[in-house]
Amino acid sequence: MKNILAFVFGGLFSIGLILSGMSNPEKVLNFLDIFGQWDPSLAFVMLGAIAVAFIPFQQVVRHRAPKTLYGDAIDLPKNNTIDSKLLIGSSIFGIGWGIAGICPAPSLTLIGLGYYQAIYFIIAMFAGLLIHHKWAGRNS
Repeated sequence: MKNILAFVFGGLFSIGLILSGMSNPEKVLNFLDIFGQWDPSLAFVMLGAIAVAFIPFQQVVRHRAPKTLYGDAIDLPKNNTIDSKLLIGSSIFGIGWGIAGICPAPSLTLIGLGYYQAIYFIIAMFAGLLIHHKWAGRNS
């Protein structure tokens, strides 16, 4: 049952990405172009997502041993420090998002919609994950 619900909610998430325009690289790039053809509509999508997630997330953060509805433990990050790894990683992510207009989840939605150009992004994303995995393993 858990896998069926994950499939249903994942499908609902992808439909939401499509309907909101979050899977459209041009719409995302127009949102990021604040000095040009700025399109603020994605800000409302983000605010809506924050509004939906805010209360459940606060409950999880405040609970001593948070669990899912199925009793699985929710493992929250323990590191709250802002360090060079966080700043460099978020900068690389932001630059990539700004260049391509594609985020990881919408990239998979784009493949489903037949935009084969997203494959280049997905290959680069997995290459970055592999590089990080090798680098983090070496520096542990």
